[in-house]
Amino acid sequence: MADPANTPLGKMLLEEITPVVMVLCTPLVEQSCLKNGISLVQMLSPFCDFTNIDVPVRTSSDQPYRLHKFKLRLFYSTDVRQPNLEVAKERLKQVITQAGEKNFLESSEPSQVNDFLSRPESEILPSWFQFFNKELVRTLSFSDHEAFDHPVACLLVVSTKDDEPINRFVDLFNTNKLPSLLNDGAMDPKILKHYLLVHDNQDGPLDKATKLFAEMRNAFGQNDCQIICINSSPDGQFHHQNNPWELFKPDALPTENLGGFLNLDDLNEIKDSLQELSSKRIIPYMEQKIRVLNQQVSATRKGFRNQIKNLWWRKGKEDIVDTPNGPVYTFNSIESQIRILGDYAFMLGDYELALSNYRLISTDYKIDKAWMRYAGVQEMMGLTYFMLDQSRKEAEYCMENAFNTYLKLGSAGRRNATRCGLWWVEMLKTRDQIKEAATVYFRICGEDTLHSAVLLEQASFCYLLSKPPMLHKYGFHLVLSGDHYKKCDQIKHAIRTYRSAIPVYEGTTWSRIKDHVHFHIGQWYALLGMYDVAVSHMLEVLASTHQSKTTQELFLRDFLQIVQKTGRTFEVVKLQLPVINISSLKVIFEDHRTNASAEAASVRESVWRSLEEEIIPSLSTTRSNWLDLQSKLIPRKYKESNICVAGEAIKVDIEFKNPLQIPISVSSVSLMCELSANPEEDANSSNIEIQNNESKTSTSIGDINLSLILSEVDFSLEGGETTLVQLTVTPRIEGILNIVGVKWKLSSSVVGLCNFESNPVNRRVVKGRRKAKHSPSNDLKFLVIKSTPRLEGFIHSLPKKTYAGDLRPLVLELSNPSKFPVKNLKMKISNPRFLYAGNQKELNADFPACLKKMNAENSGGHTNGKKMSQNVFHFPEDISLQEETSLSWPLWFHAAVPGNIHLFITIYYETEGVSNIMKYRTLRMHYNLLVLPSLDVSFELSARPSRSQEFLLRMDVVNKTSSECFQVHQLSSVGQQWEISLLQPVDSILPSQSLFAGQSLSCFFKLKDRRMSSASEDSTLSLIQSDVRLGPQDSSEAPFDVSSSPLADFHDCERSSQGLSCQGYEYKADFIFITQLPKGNIDSGAPNTPLVFSHHACDCSLSSMSPISWVVDGPRTIQHNFSAPLCEVNLKMTITNTSDSVASVHINTFDSPSSNSQPMDDATASQPPENQAGWSAIPVVSDTKIITNDALATQSSKPLSLGSVPQFIWSGSSSTKLTLQPRLTTEIPLQICVFAPGVYDLSNYVLNWNLTPVDNKVNQEVNKSSGSCQGYPYNLTVLEST
Repeated sequence: MADPANTPLGKMLLEEITPVVMVLCTPLVEQSCLKNGISLVQMLSPFCDFTNIDVPVRTSSDQPYRLHKFKLRLFYSTDVRQPNLEVAKERLKQVITQAGEKNFLESSEPSQVNDFLSRPESEILPSWFQFFNKELVRTLSFSDHEAFDHPVACLLVVSTKDDEPINRFVDLFNTNKLPSLLNDGAMDPKILKHYLLVHDNQDGPLDKATKLFAEMRNAFGQNDCQIICINSSPDGQFHHQNNPWELFKPDALPTENLGGFLNLDDLNEIKDSLQELSSKRIIPYMEQKIRVLNQQVSATRKGFRNQIKNLWWRKGKEDIVDTPNGPVYTFNSIESQIRILGDYAFMLGDYELALSNYRLISTDYKIDKAWMRYAGVQEMMGLTYFMLDQSRKEAEYCMENAFNTYLKLGSAGRRNATRCGLWWVEMLKTRDQIKEAATVYFRICGEDTLHSAVLLEQASFCYLLSKPPMLHKYGFHLVLSGDHYKKCDQIKHAIRTYRSAIPVYEGTTWSRIKDHVHFHIGQWYALLGMYDVAVSHMLEVLASTHQSKTTQELFLRDFLQIVQKTGRTFEVVKLQLPVINISSLKVIFEDHRTNASAEAASVRESVWRSLEEEIIPSLSTTRSNWLDLQSKLIPRKYKESNICVAGEAIKVDIEFKNPLQIPISVSSVSLMCELSANPEEDANSSNIEIQNNESKTSTSIGDINLSLILSEVDFSLEGGETTLVQLTVTPRIEGILNIVGVKWKLSSSVVGLCNFESNPVNRRVVKGRRKAKHSPSNDLKFLVIKSTPRLEGFIHSLPKKTYAGDLRPLVLELSNPSKFPVKNLKMKISNPRFLYAGNQKELNADFPACLKKMNAENSGGHTNGKKMSQNVFHFPEDISLQEETSLSWPLWFHAAVPGNIHLFITIYYETEGVSNIMKYRTLRMHYNLLVLPSLDVSFELSARPSRSQEFLLRMDVVNKTSSECFQVHQLSSVGQQWEISLLQPVDSILPSQSLFAGQSLSCFFKLKDRRMSSASEDSTLSLIQSDVRLGPQDSSEAPFDVSSSPLADFHDCERSSQGLSCQGYEYKADFIFITQLPKGNIDSGAPNTPLVFSHHACDCSLSSMSPISWVVDGPRTIQHNFSAPLCEVNLKMTITNTSDSVASVHINTFDSPSSNSQPMDDATASQPPENQAGWSAIPVVSDTKIITNDALATQSSKPLSLGSVPQFIWSGSSSTKLTLQPRLTTEIPLQICVFAPGVYDLSNYVLNWNLTPVDNKVNQEVNKSSGSCQGYPYNLTVLEST
């Protein structure tokens, strides 16, 4: 360790434990000194600290040492007494208050802890701590058990103006005027006396003073008298550059010139006089005193014999009753003499001598149970060990022992314990035991709250300066200190300590203590009337989500009360209540793309872009974006900005969240915008910042001025509630618009401001222009162009919820509120299965009568003459929307499939002569509807082997609804290929003609293909019955016309959606099943109008059927006399190629034993199997049986003998080949010879076929290219004629 005298504790001891000089002076002396604004003691004190003195000192040993530092403490005789406790407390309170005022004015924002620790320790610790500690130590001055505060000498001062100065010197040292310590026997009244004569040069020449001084020396001795001259400056304006009295008169005004009459000669004379007093009088006097006392102590206490005598004399004192002060010791008692000897040796720097005497007296005091004196000696022993730089353990033991002993004395020893603790703390700091020093600070905190506050603050800095820093304890003790300051009304100190704790908790999870700090700082600043700073701290705790509901209410209530006390409205940037979710920011605006509703604006831009590709005209240049074409017309600086139209609102959706558990009120929410003129057009135009007027409270109309229209919104948020607010700004003039942020008012008291640019996030910009690279700020910057026409559109009677199959007319209404016409209208619908543009003449048609067939002549021929090309509908060229007019156009709606359906419609239109930047615009419409399941309709098509052009159709219908009853109306086949008819009356299947909820229905129909009809039948194709009425058969109501619009158009859309074509060889048929709801009760525009439902089935086919069909035709029963020549029977086979390919057909007949006949009777049945091959005896006609295929197969599988002879043979060609063109029919003659009566199955032939595509083009629908078919069963009955 360094020289203890140079440590903070060493310096403190050399200042506080030094000889005391008692001063006695006359009033005239004080009067002369007060001319300089200071008293006599204040004038002399700056020159009593000798840092360069060199005086030899010899105490108990014969070896002298030199004293280089020495200091005198001067006190008036009236001050040589124990300070009054209340006065001392008031003095300390003034010290703390003055320090609080000074530090509060000089305080700045607390820096980060790491930056704070990088400073020197002298800059970290407040400078007034040391001053406070000294003042706290001085409150224990002049105690009777400690000799270092007892006066060593008495300085008697008389003025040359006093009458009879010699007598005045004698009268000054009157025992009646001496301090009580000298009169009560605690101090030796026989102390050194020194006489000082003061001459005021303002009172006259020095002649009289010289004469008086000579008389003094004759009366009191040559060495005990001195004279000084003061006030040598004639005008009193002498200015001291380094004022030596500043520390000794802290209450002096800054403008006060202290020592104005004292020039340099006066100061030098004073300094020399005091140094002479110290070196030639006081120090030698103390040396002599030490030597005398040491001899007395050595004679009475030192040595083995004296120690035994002392112990024997003190024997029995253990029974003395414990008292705080113990027995009374006078100044001439041996115990007091030893204590004086130790204190004098300590003040002269002979620490070894001091320690030996302290040890000697410590035992005596302990035996005498003089605990106050014992603790004081232990305290001095610890300090002496420190100054000797010996035995740290012993020093700390002595300080610990003294401290605990003081505490045992209760309130009588509390202040002494505090002083002991302060010296102990400095001792630990010097030895880098800073954490232990903080513990001592905490231990010396007593009942005095104000003193404890200062000590706790000092303890916090010990934790900060420890290695490593203990930040949590540093912040905790600062907060604890601040609470103590506040209890003592030291608000500025409380604020300072709390503010110092803020950096400790920033960026940590200690949120509750952080809220505690900010909340109380805000309250205390409000008490001081500093509302701006109070509000800033209260804002830190407003959004404390982790606090309880009661605490949140407290925070908000106090915050609002502070704001109300200011009497004005605060504007707070980044107000956290409510919380604004910047990531939810969505900007909705319209350039050339406009929206008919908010739902359309929320659709992704990619959906609209893909829909609009076919209706936006292709550009002649290589660029395909309309904005690129106009890039030369946009100012270069704003090419990255969005484009909007004057008079059209820009909408900003932003999310507000209440993070608290309590409700809050938010009002006057609006955007902050800046609108400036286009610099490319008007370079001299000045920037205009537009914001809504804070005094207005409108929530619907908004704030209106000449340039902008801003909307305002009011709302309330419950605890934890989140709401999405849409704000609008409408520019009314051309220029550059920048959306800066949003502002709102909390509880009608505080205006919150949120700047969008200070929160860099990914914003969603809807319907805005985007470039590949641009600044995020450009999402909120707009180039406002001249007002252009904007169409408004709406579809009337479009249901939000309906059943599948719903077919109804709608009306599209377009209006042009502007004063400029639009032309070249086009429309594209995303899903034409659900929505189709009609014909203008259908606008006022009677529904559903317009869907019916009018008569046989004109049915089946009219469809929509204005077909949509690639889903794009072109309005007639002669149609244009003039200014302030509207247009109605018919649409047809069909709920094709169930589900949640989104319909996207884009309407393109052009403007002329309005804006050079925007030549056309589009209107986007979006509708969302729910289609519920209604009827589940399925078809099954089966072939009739005996009829090549007839099929059996089965229709299954299930009502999937829970409450609706559908009236079955009709089933129609699409086109003129198929003729359809019922196999049984519908009354027998569904008597009520209504299908109730959950009911199912199965119907069978006969379907006949008329494509293969002969030429004679071609003329009747137009009269083919393609509709089957399923309702009342006696009704004269016309059927629905499925060949006309809109049924035919929607059916085409159904086929297109399924990717179907008309190619292929399979039998395919399309059907439309039509029902009605008598009174629609689900989202119907006209509740009393029946709803029509159409269900479409496409490509119902026989995928397993051969493309080659044939029928064998001929007689079924013949009679023949077998006695005549053999019986020949002529047959005819009709072959049809139903495919679109060329068919090569090969027919092979064979006389196989597999030919079967049925036995004629039981006798023939008993014959061998070979007799039954190919024929059977004829039974009685009434016993004729139906031969099934299974029976034939069973019989044909019976083995026959090789010798069996067939009963009939194919007498014609056994093998026939032919080529059949697509979709053609041909006939082939066949002949058999029968040898006996019987029933014959003529199926023993095989038809082989092979398909060759036309023009070598492979048909994708061809499933088979070749095949082989067994002949159909054909039973021929041959009877014997009579």
